[in-house]
Amino acid sequence: MEELTIGQFIISKRTERNISLRAFAKKIDISPVYLCNIEKGRRPLTSTEILDKITNVFLLDKAEKTLLLDLAAKSKDIPIVASDLPAYINENDIVRVALRTAKDIDATDEEWQEFIDKLESRKRKTNGG
Repeated sequence: MEELTIGQFIISKRTERNISLRAFAKKIDISPVYLCNIEKGRRPLTSTEILDKITNVFLLDKAEKTLLLDLAAKSKDIPIVASDLPAYINENDIVRVALRTAKDIDATDEEWQEFIDKLESRKRKTNGG
């Protein structure tokens, strides 16, 4: 199965909302040619400003925005972290230590999922449900 690209994601959301490429390009203030190149995978999507505009136009929920940011990061030639994460990582020493430790021991998906489950459990308790 082919991995979802940012271009496919945008095309899918545009199609769901019956927005033409030209109309969408205008809404997010980029040229139709640039948008076409992003959708076809010929250009990466590098601008956080454009990502924010896409999020707003499509009214993306948190999960969809996270997916958009991850796909944008994957669209770049140079591997980078999704744009919503660097500040958090850089501002928290313990996060960098945790990531390096996980990298050094080659943490498994199961170990990461256990960690995520623990945090989600705390989140549910904090949010009262």
